[in-house]
Amino acid sequence: MIRITSDGVIRFECMPAQKMKFRSQRPLRLVLALMVGVAGVWLFTHCRDKQTDAGHRPIISFATVKPVLEALGDKLPPQLREPNEAKWKTWAQHEDDVVRGRLEQGALDSMINLLLFGTSFTTQPRVITMHDLHDPVVQSRVDDLLQGLRNPGRNERLIFLRNVLRRSGMDPDSSTGDEKTKTFVLENLRRVVQEQNTFREQFDEATHESDQQAELSKRSRMFHDRGISLDTTILSSFGIEGALRDMKDRAMLPVRSITRVAVIGPGLDFTDKGFGYDFYPLQTLQPFAVYDSLIRLGLAEPGKIDITAFDISREVLEHLRSAHDRAKAGENYVVQLPRESWPWVAEAVQYWRSFGSEIGEPAAPVQPPPALKGLETRAVAIRPDVILSCKPVDLNVVFEQVDRSDTRRFDLIIATNVFLYYDTVEQALALQNISTLLKPGGFFLTNDWLPGLPQIPMRSMGYTPVRYGESGDWGDNIFWWQRQ
Repeated sequence: MIRITSDGVIRFECMPAQKMKFRSQRPLRLVLALMVGVAGVWLFTHCRDKQTDAGHRPIISFATVKPVLEALGDKLPPQLREPNEAKWKTWAQHEDDVVRGRLEQGALDSMINLLLFGTSFTTQPRVITMHDLHDPVVQSRVDDLLQGLRNPGRNERLIFLRNVLRRSGMDPDSSTGDEKTKTFVLENLRRVVQEQNTFREQFDEATHESDQQAELSKRSRMFHDRGISLDTTILSSFGIEGALRDMKDRAMLPVRSITRVAVIGPGLDFTDKGFGYDFYPLQTLQPFAVYDSLIRLGLAEPGKIDITAFDISREVLEHLRSAHDRAKAGENYVVQLPRESWPWVAEAVQYWRSFGSEIGEPAAPVQPPPALKGLETRAVAIRPDVILSCKPVDLNVVFEQVDRSDTRRFDLIIATNVFLYYDTVEQALALQNISTLLKPGGFFLTNDWLPGLPQIPMRSMGYTPVRYGESGDWGDNIFWWQRQ
């Protein structure tokens, strides 16, 4: 978390990204699992080229969205008032381009997270507190980052940031451009500080809303115009397993009933959004975590699960495709699972210890650097057949439709920390599109509150409160929606 104290000190607090106000005793009076106060959250992608590529999918038909648009009425933007097909297609295509363009801002946020907390390019201490942007440690870290960008070697994160800076008009290899690049980095650090304090104020304002619905609505779209993050964390998957167990215990999910699953925005670790870890290779977790949970809970059978990973990040999709290609050659996919010293609840610790038990075998973990002394680590080598069960697909679930030639619908769809980056209209459109992907009776699980409308054939069935920390308000609420 970045905050400015009363005496003007800028403080960076390494805290879990999922920290939230947790009210498990108030049915339907829920507080969203927002990633509030996280310094420099990551989006590992770059802005999509303006031209349409082979993976770009058609905009959802006007007939599909018309009931939702008419129901939203005065909440619609001016361009969509009295909607028709031409207005819809023009607006939706423009908004899809805008959303994909916001990925670049997320990449610059990622750069700041790496600058402050990364250990792969510097021996300087991690920045927790600084009095101003001219803090000597910060300046040294910037210099070390620039040196790393000039000579990145095989460091995937530095290679990625070189491309980000070049797209922003910087030349990391030029000695004459060194000062320009340094100024650019520091300007983005200042921007992140200012933005995080603004988000904090907005979050506090939302908590003072007298109407609970208004409070939830404000929090649910707080990041609607910021750089989009597709980062990932094991704790989101722990929350999903808790919800699946809860639903099974309530007989809402029969044994071995799930065969087709979609994960929206699975993400990819660039620098861990809570603590900035960058000592292990890039990886994704959620598609394989869901497979692991479904087998452990008896909700699916091994070898009989098909998972589709919907994402708009080329790098996320290419990462999954690369893992898929290696799996065809019989290669395992190894994931690193660091666990910080924060006091996780016993159930979360047990989940961390058992992660991967149904999909792979323990592997030797990458050892953290001295700067992360005391960090507990483990690793899992995920079997090739599990990797091959996951198909990556480029899809903006708010505006785009999937190939209608595949008539099979999903039993289960999962999206965590995705829809808080959208406004009310876009959230409703996403829920409508998700309804077209689910089979009747199928479930959608998310930790983001969404606005339900009678025109959308999705019913809110309840939620599972999931606590991550032993004390305080660190946790999630996983909402259940069922296709009618």
